[in-house]
Amino acid sequence: MGRVLASITTSVDGYVTGPDAGPDRGLGVGGERLHYWVFGGPWTYENEPTGAPDPVDKSYLDDAMADLGAVICGRNTYDSAGAWGGRNPWPDGPLYVVTHRVEDQPDPDAGFVFVDGFDAALARARESAGNRAINVMGGAATIRQALAGGHVDELGISVAPLVLGGGTRLFEGFTGDLDLERIDVRVSPWATHLRYRVVR
Repeated sequence: MGRVLASITTSVDGYVTGPDAGPDRGLGVGGERLHYWVFGGPWTYENEPTGAPDPVDKSYLDDAMADLGAVICGRNTYDSAGAWGGRNPWPDGPLYVVTHRVEDQPDPDAGFVFVDGFDAALARARESAGNRAINVMGGAATIRQALAGGHVDELGISVAPLVLGGGTRLFEGFTGDLDLERIDVRVSPWATHLRYRVVR
């Protein structure tokens, strides 16, 4: 089986969204600043981002997506992203959406598969990915489930240089005890990318 990577961006104070995140609100109030690193600088929801990432950020993205066979996300992430315009943005494998409302399944040609429960989504992802990697991209609750279940081989956290003061915390309510070994650090003007191996 391929490695399972969980990756997400947080503020310095540990938030993965700003306040009031949700459908039609994306990453919440001020939350788009978390992902300035993806587009090489400031952008807003009113103006679609068109910039390119800094070379450091691009190398991190390229390595994180290397050998990717499947992606898993939660329903809130899918909805907040506007379903990425109706098409899976990762063409090398299906995107499994963890949701209790599987009856909302879009056209399979869009590249999304709705699955009831994280364990079922992971099983489907392993089947389709084979020996390639699986990326658990969030949101926070989905990553917490993956970590709590002992499924994650590597944890990637990109820390944006800002304090949000509210929103969705990555480890809200998480009671697990994990040992992590740092295996990579990359720093750009827009983020500090930390990658850890989860010690079994």
